Amino acid sequence: MADQYPEEVAVEQTGEILLYNKVCEGLLIVCVFDFADCSISDFSGATKVLKSVTYLFRCLSSVAVHFAVGTGVSEAIYERLDDYLMVMQHPVYSPHTAGRYQQKRFRKAQCPIVERLANSLMMHGRNNGKKLMTIRIVKHAFEIIHLLTDQNPVQVLVDAIINTGPREDSTRIGSQGTVRRQAVDVSPLRRVNQAIWLLTTGAREAAFRNVKTIAECLADELINAAKGSSNSYAIKKKDELERVAKSNR
Repeated sequence: MADQYPEEVAVEQTGEILLYNKVCEGLLIVCVFDFADCSISDFSGATKVLKSVTYLFRCLSSVAVHFAVGTGVSEAIYERLDDYLMVMQHPVYSPHTAGRYQQKRFRKAQCPIVERLANSLMMHGRNNGKKLMTIRIVKHAFEIIHLLTDQNPVQVLVDAIINTGPREDSTRIGSQGTVRRQAVDVSPLRRVNQAIWLLTTGAREAAFRNVKTIAECLADELINAAKGSSNSYAIKKKDELERVAKSNR
């Protein structure tokens, strides 16, 4: 357990209540507050969390908790992205579904993740409909990733999406003159959508007026995002979104 969730918080007794969440390995790990002892173990910044009552109730309503018997450790998993990253269901290197997943709302979640990356590259008018070009770019980028990292490029893509999908965002609430921003949780599908859009936008901007090709820039963006490096455009934008959302809790 310690190797899988290094930031997990252990508690003394059962009968606790969820209080705070930490992000680890693409999951939202929810820590536990023990009302019997009125203390938290191995946890810093508890006073900030106590002020956010609405955030506490949002965690309580959206997270499923599983208690490990005899260990005193509570583990909570917050809507994993497994159901929204279609890899094993489509064992094809560069799938092409001819838009059949766009016929109904939310069905694009079942579209192969590699094809969604290629579709997101068809942007800004002049590239609309050039599917063969974007598939060729993705193939070339995957070859570069394999040469540089000696890893499965699809796994690098999945890691990049997990690292760059914002878990919290802010929205505007109110009308007319009284408008304020409120932090909200991001659904798993929107996390994937935002991650793909940020990755392709970063690659496109890096290739603008650059000697590097778009495939090389896409490969660099995916590698940096998979590592969680601050050199990634998507990582910087994701951190900015979460920082703004945190200030509006």
